[in-house]
Amino acid sequence: MTSAMGTGPYRSQPPPPSGPPVWDGPPPPHPHPVGHVGLADRLKELSNRISIRWRLTLTYSALFFVAGALLLVVMYILVRPVLDEALRVLDVKISVPANAPQDIIDYYQRQFAAQTAEVTNTVLSGLVTRGLMALLGIGIIAVMLGYLVADRALRPVKQMTATARKLSETSLAHERIDLQGPDDELKELADTFDAMLIRLNTAFDAQRRFVDNASHELRTPLAINRTVLEVALSDPEASEDLKVLGRTLLGTNARNERLIEGLLLLARSERELVVRKPVELQEVVRTAVEQLAPYAAEEQVKVEYDLHTAPSTGDPVLLERCVANLVENAIKYNTGPDGKVWVRSGIVGRDAVVQVANTGPHVPAYEVDILFEPFRRSQADRVQSAKGAGLGLSIVRAIARAHGGTATAVPREGGGLVVTVRLAVPPGG
Repeated sequence: MTSAMGTGPYRSQPPPPSGPPVWDGPPPPHPHPVGHVGLADRLKELSNRISIRWRLTLTYSALFFVAGALLLVVMYILVRPVLDEALRVLDVKISVPANAPQDIIDYYQRQFAAQTAEVTNTVLSGLVTRGLMALLGIGIIAVMLGYLVADRALRPVKQMTATARKLSETSLAHERIDLQGPDDELKELADTFDAMLIRLNTAFDAQRRFVDNASHELRTPLAINRTVLEVALSDPEASEDLKVLGRTLLGTNARNERLIEGLLLLARSERELVVRKPVELQEVVRTAVEQLAPYAAEEQVKVEYDLHTAPSTGDPVLLERCVANLVENAIKYNTGPDGKVWVRSGIVGRDAVVQVANTGPHVPAYEVDILFEPFRRSQADRVQSAKGAGLGLSIVRAIARAHGGTATAVPREGGGLVVTVRLAVPPGG
């Protein structure tokens, strides 16, 4: 197919196939409504952007400045009476002789009062000015020291974060924080986290054992039933009623096999990935489309595809099953002889994208997200449970999430769905 660039909010898009709408994912989130923003809202938004380290630093610094300012006020209050008392003592020591004329005494007292007030103001203003300068200088040092103290106080939290980031299903058995130090709140938090890791490891081990045992215990009797039924149907002396019953039971047995296979795959998809290797989604999609071509021909559904390079990393088997489920669902839930399925792949922004759209019954928007839940079908398909077990899209989303991606869907105009899977492009891809 020819290459074309789509239109939309993205810088680059895989070319849209002819048929479904030019749509590349869920609509962008609505911007915040424009309106009056109060001071409290601005302060709340600003506080949400400040890290906990800077919050502690600013808290330490603010407490230091408040304490310094209070100390300066207290010194101001205490120095004034001491200074006044010292000046009064000086006045007594250099008092005017008692036999001096009254006008000289009055003049002397006025001059001394003026000089006393000037000395008091000079001393106190100098105290306040130099005190504020000292408070500012020491406050800057306090901010730096507060940052270092906050960093040291948060070091155990950073250790817990680093351990949590390194955790995976395969490393739960030996990864622990094992924080050393006094029995304080952080030590209690770390010990609680370690205890939770032990419980998680036990739960994962139990899940792995259950899946492995169920895989054997559930498949074996169904395989035996299928063999017995096929042998019975191949008997030329079997009556027609027996053959009808055998075919019915064989269909039920096949549906149970598909259900168990889907459940086991869903359980595996929701676990930590064991295999991670480079995968070209273009080839994965091409393989899935080619494998399902006979099924599409049988259902008289036309599949059109427009594939472009889309590198990613992950488990190739799971990714192939993810894409195959998308295409199979698009064929299965279609309108019949004139139905169509469109498949495309490519790079959109920083994501590798696989998108599958189909004609089909109208799906209300409020039911779309329900389709990704296990055993859930749209309202129109609940009476047609023979089409599937309702695990197809659940497996798709579980595989996408296991690979750090997303799987979303929207109703297609005219009926059907548009399902988009996004996975991260590896560095340099």
